[in-house]
Amino acid sequence: MHDLYVSWSDYHALIERLAVQIYQSRWEFNQIVCLARGGLQVGDIFSRLYKQPLAILAASSYEGKGDRVRGNLTFSHTLTMTTPHLGSRILLVDDLVDSGNTLQQTVIWLKKYHGADVKEVKTAVIWYKACSIVKPDYYADYLPDNPWIHQPFERYELLTPAELAKSHEELLVSHAKKQ
Repeated sequence: MHDLYVSWSDYHALIERLAVQIYQSRWEFNQIVCLARGGLQVGDIFSRLYKQPLAILAASSYEGKGDRVRGNLTFSHTLTMTTPHLGSRILLVDDLVDSGNTLQQTVIWLKKYHGADVKEVKTAVIWYKACSIVKPDYYADYLPDNPWIHQPFERYELLTPAELAKSHEELLVSHAKKQ
């Protein structure tokens, strides 16, 4: 298994490719639900682009060093949303589908806790790995060799606020010397 390193520009291009794919399908939805943390950026961009409300469901299944070990799937108790009710046609977004367990269990969770509102759920991810037990309705990139994906924001997981402050101080000193 190899690693896939993704730049910010590639990351945003893939989100845009996914948005276009959904638009071209002509499927109309009235609610976006994103899985936090990985789906937050996708959900935010889609909510702005499609002018639809965004709800956030926190889910966690990776743990251990570098969050590379799949553990038990845990959901938050409630959805975070600004509307009084969940929409009836939900676009569920995340960054990737790896095992498929999280995506599959989230659809079940939505129907269990919001079944009166939910009429249809479709799924969208940036990366669809071949090892997944479920195929998302929409995906920007299919990965037949199941690489570990290094996303551009992961640098913040390895950085402390003190290290960030030091690097900014060094930039300020360097900038001042140039002037």
